[in-house]
Amino acid sequence: MNKGNSGGPGAAKAFGALLRFYRERAGVSQEALGREAGYSKSQVAMIERGDRRGRGNFVEIADRMVGAHGALLTVAGEVTASGIAAWFGDYVEEEAKAAGVHKYEAILIPGLLQTEEYARAVFECAIPAWEDEEVEAMVAARIKRQELFRRKPAPIVTFVLDKAAITKPLGGPEVLRRNLLYVLECADLRNVTVQVMDEGRRTHAGLSGSFTLLETHERRSQLVYVEGQGGRYFLSEQPDVGDCFARYSALRAQALTPEESAELIEQVAREL
Repeated sequence: MNKGNSGGPGAAKAFGALLRFYRERAGVSQEALGREAGYSKSQVAMIERGDRRGRGNFVEIADRMVGAHGALLTVAGEVTASGIAAWFGDYVEEEAKAAGVHKYEAILIPGLLQTEEYARAVFECAIPAWEDEEVEAMVAARIKRQELFRRKPAPIVTFVLDKAAITKPLGGPEVLRRNLLYVLECADLRNVTVQVMDEGRRTHAGLSGSFTLLETHERRSQLVYVEGQGGRYFLSEQPDVGDCFARYSALRAQALTPEESAELIEQVAREL
């Protein structure tokens, strides 16, 4: 898979790898570099993974401290706020060309169904906090992904959302209301189906958490993408992939029908 182009997540990942190489060669710990630059160990680790950019004079301090002799300063010039973290670049590439995208979401309205203001509210919840420039880049990248819906040939896109995902008022009630109306607009597209898992069910097949299924171009293979606090990863081998597709089929059978789901979403929007 392509890891990204210059200026995008690939450049951030390249900078992070170079930083780690020089830091380890110099025998400097992440904690020590963080103390000198005013960062935590976890923030330095995020920069080395390509998840975040170094802010302020971080690059200058790091270049001097690890003895990179200007190499970090040179590579940092290629790193811009692409809006897509290095670890997410592979997923976005696969999603953009997928023949089918199927998402179960337990917590939030999924990115493909988010409005700009809802997405902004999501990113503004991040700890540690993003810079304004980074937030706006991520919002723009998220909205651009929604071009998937109208791509030719049209992919099949389905969602199963826990009711909690459509009632959490991120950004405030009005932001949520407008996003729910947008979800209904998307659900009206011929190639998009949205279902809601009613909170009244005692149990269902998604209790292990959110996940995304991708049917790759021309449906030659299938992938499962899982994201959580501890990391993000693809599943591409059997029986794991088959188990996840079976789990998603069960979720769709257990959820409200698309028509019932639309009525529930409309009701939630009216009551906000």
